[in-house]
Amino acid sequence: ILKLHQGFPQHPLLLDIFPPSLFPCPQVPGMQEILLIGFYQPDEPLTQFLEAAQQEFHLPVRYLQEFAPLGTGGGLYHFRDQILAGGPEAFFVLNADVCSDFPLSAMLEAHRQQRHPFLLLGTTANRTQSLNYGCIVENPQTHEVLHYVEKPSTFISDIINCGIYLFSPEALKPLRDVFQRNQQDGQLEDSPGLWPGAGTIRLEQDVFAALAGQGQIYVHLTDGIWSQIKSAGSALYASRLYLSRYQNTHPERLAKHTPGGPRIRGTHPAPIPNLLNPCPSPIQIRFGVFAPRTSLLLLGNVYIHPTAKVAPSAVLGPNVSIGKGVTVGEGVRLRESIVLHGATLQEHTCVLHSIVGWGSTVGRWARVEGTPNDPNPNDPRARMDSESLFKDGKLLPAITILGCRVRIPAEVLILNSIVLPHKELSRSFTNQIIL
Repeated sequence: ILKLHQGFPQHPLLLDIFPPSLFPCPQVPGMQEILLIGFYQPDEPLTQFLEAAQQEFHLPVRYLQEFAPLGTGGGLYHFRDQILAGGPEAFFVLNADVCSDFPLSAMLEAHRQQRHPFLLLGTTANRTQSLNYGCIVENPQTHEVLHYVEKPSTFISDIINCGIYLFSPEALKPLRDVFQRNQQDGQLEDSPGLWPGAGTIRLEQDVFAALAGQGQIYVHLTDGIWSQIKSAGSALYASRLYLSRYQNTHPERLAKHTPGGPRIRGTHPAPIPNLLNPCPSPIQIRFGVFAPRTSLLLLGNVYIHPTAKVAPSAVLGPNVSIGKGVTVGEGVRLRESIVLHGATLQEHTCVLHSIVGWGSTVGRWARVEGTPNDPNPNDPRARMDSESLFKDGKLLPAITILGCRVRIPAEVLILNSIVLPHKELSRSFTNQIIL
């Protein structure tokens, strides 16, 4: 079950940033069905995503829409009959705003060895950032969750909740108890406007915190990749994690060095300098004339959709994803960016730390650049901070986002800005939201 939060996605970017072909769907033997639950109104991008996922994973994929925002657990109880149809042994619950390598097989094995209603996936964070997550105190020997606090005000534990769970059918009984208690509270409430509703269930506060220490909740720790996706900026970081993971899991998805084809820097020993020809590739001087390279230069992990057209003189990477039908012109420089389907980058454009929306066009010699907000690389337990767009009334530097079908003219600079869809710009912009 993939749980879509209220307001997810904040814009349809996230459905296209991770199409099914790039989404690391975990293959668990015996998996019967994938359900998406949320209050998000179905539209064409979501419908296309479901159809593509169904073809990709060869599993039934359905979307169940809540009648109102029901919190992180209310939808599970509301659709309990559909979840339990067919008598499943257990069911996974995944929050949609996280990226991970999803060690579901390992979680299922741990569940079968010691069956309990709730199994949570946990990882570690540093003391400061742990306050931004649900914190877990475990028994080191049995891995039982002894104490759980959602976003505590003081340090509780460096083990945090990943938002990835494995529930047995018995896990729905505590949700029923919360629902019935909410009904009773609502009947006693004098002011109905202040009552959240009987169907609203918060897994973290109403269930995990209440049942901790009672032998029902356990944690499975992972040292794999994990990050929240709370903004488009964190989507760039998630894309980097997935592309790096593909080196081991799906190397065929990454652009490779082939004879006469793309050359990949960083995967081969550095060449010995040629003193008789001191001007190395990518530019060679022949009879006083600069000649462009005839093969694409890739720096690090790069994904290129088979239908994309990329000029041989372009320089891509590290951490670049190019979608379906994208056109990349001569001399283009792409770094730490995502280019969605149908976009066009004309000759000699430079795109750094940005997301280019589908169908957008960036003119010749234009520069589109953002400012990354990555975790501290010197702290192995550092996590992505939740970004805030504004501070003291000013727009904070962040990645640049071009909405769908945006047109950027030639020879302009778009820096640390957000451009809403269907805008045609005529000049440079810095640190602005273009409505």
